[in-house]
Amino acid sequence: MPAKVKGPTDHVVVVGAGLAGLSAALRLAGAGRKVTVVERESVPGGRNGLLEKDGYSFDTGPSVLTMPSLIQDAFSCVGEDMKDWLELSPLKPLYRAFYHDGSQIDVHANTAEMEEEIRRTVSAEEALGYRRYVDFVTKLYKYEMNDFIDRNIDSPFNLLTPNLARLIALGGFRKLSPKVNQFLKDPRLQKVYSFQAMYAGVSPQQALAIYAVIAYMDSVNGVFFPKGGMHAVPRALAAAAEKHGVTFKYSTTVTRLEVENGRAKAVITDKGERIECDVVVMNPDLPVVWRDLLGKTPLNIKRLKYSPSCATLLVGSSKKYDHVAHHNIHFGKSWDGVFDELIKKKTLMSDPSVLVTIPTKDDAALAPAGKESYYILYPTPNLDADIDWKTQARPYRDHMIKTLEDRGYTGFGDSIETEVMTTPLDWQAQGMERGAPFASAHTFFQTGPFRPRNIAAGFENVVFAGSGTQPGVGVPMVLISGRLAAERIVGPVK
Repeated sequence: MPAKVKGPTDHVVVVGAGLAGLSAALRLAGAGRKVTVVERESVPGGRNGLLEKDGYSFDTGPSVLTMPSLIQDAFSCVGEDMKDWLELSPLKPLYRAFYHDGSQIDVHANTAEMEEEIRRTVSAEEALGYRRYVDFVTKLYKYEMNDFIDRNIDSPFNLLTPNLARLIALGGFRKLSPKVNQFLKDPRLQKVYSFQAMYAGVSPQQALAIYAVIAYMDSVNGVFFPKGGMHAVPRALAAAAEKHGVTFKYSTTVTRLEVENGRAKAVITDKGERIECDVVVMNPDLPVVWRDLLGKTPLNIKRLKYSPSCATLLVGSSKKYDHVAHHNIHFGKSWDGVFDELIKKKTLMSDPSVLVTIPTKDDAALAPAGKESYYILYPTPNLDADIDWKTQARPYRDHMIKTLEDRGYTGFGDSIETEVMTTPLDWQAQGMERGAPFASAHTFFQTGPFRPRNIAAGFENVVFAGSGTQPGVGVPMVLISGRLAAERIVGPVK
């Protein structure tokens, strides 16, 4: 049995109403605990934030939603049905991929449809390779999910299960790029089925093949869009939690913990309020919690290596484009080279690959009538790089727009009506260590049992949730992390 917190667990304070905090709160409420959530912003969501500006509603964080069953799981903890709270539509295509040679490929979740797309745009041989690749990632998911992702791991020895042997035999611990290339020979398909490693903060060349499980989560299981934008997810989870007795204190920051003999007794807020508790679940970025609230940062946390960061542009525009889908990936010509720049040299990408999401394609209400909303993401180094974002933000913004115009968004700059840029410096100001919204990188020794544990060493009743702890980064992973945090308090809920 995984370790649990010691002592009474009647009243739990959850610090931060991010997706992981909300997932934990619902599970704890369902298990009969009194739960208070303290959130510094005026709305729930954490990194899955909302920005309202000039009549536009912008999502500020994740834009790709996969594995809705995990959202349903959180609602089920309190006997609710997700359909009563949230309207999700499957996206078709999941992505539209554009390449430097002018070709494009639509990515579909339906394997027969995708085979046909590959047969039409690439070759019949590649379509067969794709079918074998789907078989590989589906097995990977089956062996990985229960033993390695969806459970609390106290020691590497917990991993010694028959599924570990199966994963090794499948080649799950080899590098991702060569593994994908075994099945897919066309460089365009290799890119579209390995770029997801970036979500885990490592390049496809560095990542373990087990991270193809992210490709399974979106490219096989499907990508969805919530009516009202991504922020509809935390809004719905918070509303269900409130209905079931969870207390929310918004616009309130926890400034310190009251600790006695290694046990947190209360949280103190910036309003001078003292909230007594039996357990604390910490949802902010794990290294920041150690530094700002728990005092002495353990050596293993100090030594963490961080994912690359990103610069995002949220744009309200008068211009629509007919050739694009909801999610668009514009791949540059360079591939291995740009990851070297980003991760090894820590410089800006000379030939970037760019994600452009257009939420108004599926929900016109997110912008004023007749207008379009764009979410543009460029990977950048994190703050370990020698880049002064105070002076670089404006020139880089101009470079981002010029690159878009060069890649088919003609007249993009001139049609901007409102915009907000977020750089690594801004991510840091929002409480993300090294300005890295994808948290510590999923290198081998920062993955699975080697990732920081969700029980705070030296404290008997402080638990972590979120992307900095197990199982890791991304909307599905943080929802699971909330459940795992709750299980440290109430045990597995069947």
